[in-house]
Amino acid sequence: MGLGTTAKKLQKVTEMAENVYQRLNELRAQISEMRETTGETQATVDRLETETAEIRAIVEAIADQEDIDTETVIADAHITEAEAEAETAESAAESGSDSGL
Repeated sequence: MGLGTTAKKLQKVTEMAENVYQRLNELRAQISEMRETTGETQATVDRLETETAEIRAIVEAIADQEDIDTETVIADAHITEAEAEAETAESAAESGSDSGL
């Protein structure tokens, strides 16, 4: 009787170990896929950074030919964006206070 109980417990432990081993292999595969995806993403980011730098150089060269101050244009764009964000925040705040009535 004790031997049968021990065999059942041993079988249960063996099944649990097999499940853990299977999950471990699945995790290894997932990590491998994530590493591959991360590498591909990094390559894409690097390519986009290079392209962005090239485009910026072209735009700055054209701006120089046309006597356009790129720093002023960029500053104006940031100001416009900040103003738009402030207006959106004000509208949201007003809508929030109106809905409480």
